[in-house]
Amino acid sequence: MPSENQKHNPYRAATYVISAHTLKQLPTDNGFEVAFAGRSNAGKSSAINALTDQKSLARTSKTPGRTQQIVIFDIDTERRIADLPGYGYAKVPEKLRAHWREVMQLYFNQRRSLRGVVLVMDIRHPLREFDEQMLDWCSHSGVPCHALLTKADKLKRGPAQATLLQVRKRLPQGATAQVFSSKSRAGLDPLIDLLNQWYGLAERV
Repeated sequence: MPSENQKHNPYRAATYVISAHTLKQLPTDNGFEVAFAGRSNAGKSSAINALTDQKSLARTSKTPGRTQQIVIFDIDTERRIADLPGYGYAKVPEKLRAHWREVMQLYFNQRRSLRGVVLVMDIRHPLREFDEQMLDWCSHSGVPCHALLTKADKLKRGPAQATLLQVRKRLPQGATAQVFSSKSRAGLDPLIDLLNQWYGLAERV
């Protein structure tokens, strides 16, 4: 049975807005924006679909690194999800990697409406180079970061909790982490709680 959180999940209202190749194409920089970031094949699209209770809002792909834009989803007139491009595979051309490194640095440094970053990591392969880079950008720009250790259903509870503790020890000060499974919806409630705080919705729930 769905919990109270899941019954009153405001993220079900999410709708696709735009896929932006540059920051100039993004919506006006006001309101509340939370970004989802993650290496290719970390389960980012599946996590967004689980959060929004929509099967194909964020397109999942068997070809890693296919998301090559910042994809924006509106929750309401003031709140947005930004699905950031995820790379980590050699198939992505270096020129494109360089473009997105520059765009991402500018995004983290200049985006005033950015209230937090959900850093999606496969619980079996956490804290790779891309993840460390994202954590650095969050730290330098003062943006809160929450590590979402996805695919937790692939591990037994003991190893999953052990990995969670190891990740928490290595995170920068202020960053948080949790286990999550898009398949079983395990961890969905604490994710909704956190996002409600970042979006200023906690007092409404």
